[in-house]
Amino acid sequence: MEEAKRILYGRRRGRKLRGGQRELLDDVVPGLDIALDEAARPVAPETLFDRPVREVWLEVGFGAGEHLLTQAAANRDVGLIGCEPYVTGVVRMVRGLVDARLDNVRLWRDDARLLIDGLAEASLSRVFVLFPDPWPKTRHHKRRFLSRPVVERLAAVMRDDAELRIATDDSGYLVWILDRLRRSGSFRWTARTASDWRSRPSDWPATRYELKAIEEGRRCAYLRYRRLPRDRQGA
Repeated sequence: MEEAKRILYGRRRGRKLRGGQRELLDDVVPGLDIALDEAARPVAPETLFDRPVREVWLEVGFGAGEHLLTQAAANRDVGLIGCEPYVTGVVRMVRGLVDARLDNVRLWRDDARLLIDGLAEASLSRVFVLFPDPWPKTRHHKRRFLSRPVVERLAAVMRDDAELRIATDDSGYLVWILDRLRRSGSFRWTARTASDWRSRPSDWPATRYELKAIEEGRRCAYLRYRRLPRDRQGA
């Protein structure tokens, strides 16, 4: 049975921030933070940006932000929400935003599940969950982000035909992910051949973690799913 408790596992803080990083955290990050008003839920994510955006994408656990920044720069008409509680990763990503003068990113620095629960249904056009912690020990499987309740909630907030991209370098977690997505009945795996999930697509920027995994000899899987139209769900 999968645990439904809302406990955020993992690090929030690392080494002490340097002066410039502290300034970013104090002066820039608050202007990017998303604040969800309980009374105003559900929230239409496009309203979280200062200018009109064509659609909204969500990245859960962006690490140091390599993927998020590249996507934001390549898709300036798209609003991106990045979820990451680790402060050092946040300030590294925000430094990249400032340097590139990007204005289409907003931050959620708490449990991503809380944000997802607050969003309007059928409001996201793409979701990225790249190399989530596999929590390999059996007793820790309840900590895995891609649980059945989260997959169900993602299906609710994603538009019909929206894309869900997932990457992992852990074979056990790969099996877990494939099982949860298959059981949901809301997603269609787009892979037709093995190369479709063994090779990263050209519009899928690499992350620092991924490059490290490859350097250490671990094989990565790149999964792409489409949210089934609601009138075809479970077909």
